[in-house]
Amino acid sequence: MTTPPPQDVTQLLLDWSKGNQGAPDKLMPLVYDELRRVAQNYLRHERPDHTLQATALVHEAYLKLIDQTAVDWHDRAHFFGLASQMMRHILVDHARRHQAAKRGGLVQRLTLVEAVSFPDQKDFDLVALDEALTNLSQLDSQQSRIVEMRFFGGLTIEETSTALSLSVATVNREWRLAKAWLLRALTKEESDK
Repeated sequence: MTTPPPQDVTQLLLDWSKGNQGAPDKLMPLVYDELRRVAQNYLRHERPDHTLQATALVHEAYLKLIDQTAVDWHDRAHFFGLASQMMRHILVDHARRHQAAKRGGLVQRLTLVEAVSFPDQKDFDLVALDEALTNLSQLDSQQSRIVEMRFFGGLTIEETSTALSLSVATVNREWRLAKAWLLRALTKEESDK
């Protein structure tokens, strides 16, 4: 399937914001493949026996997006940014339930740098990463969004630059700073245990 023009998706989102009840149904076929790609990028970092599949993650995130009544949709990038956040929260909730079930069992911990450097690694501590990312967002929301798009969404520097309307140089700089901050935060958390 070819990628729909961004303006088609944006127009449907604007129609949805204006109350057009049919817009979400028309939107899903246009965004499904991209949402599935984002979900697969999230899940590639999960443990091999993860029970949540990409299709289920897309559907759960989409249902949560449809339930959003107070969102003033701006454009395609805004939609995919919010969809990425929804998927992240679904996976973090799933990881928390899994960890609770294991009663703090042995989870292999990877730093963000290790996980980014070795994308085939599984079982890094998604809950710790989520907490660190939440703390980063309070300090610098732009860096947090860049990490979310790059690490979880699988976007390239150029795609992130376009989605956030930032220069490639800015995304590169903020990505490096965010990784360094997260590495310190995750290392500190690990040493505090």
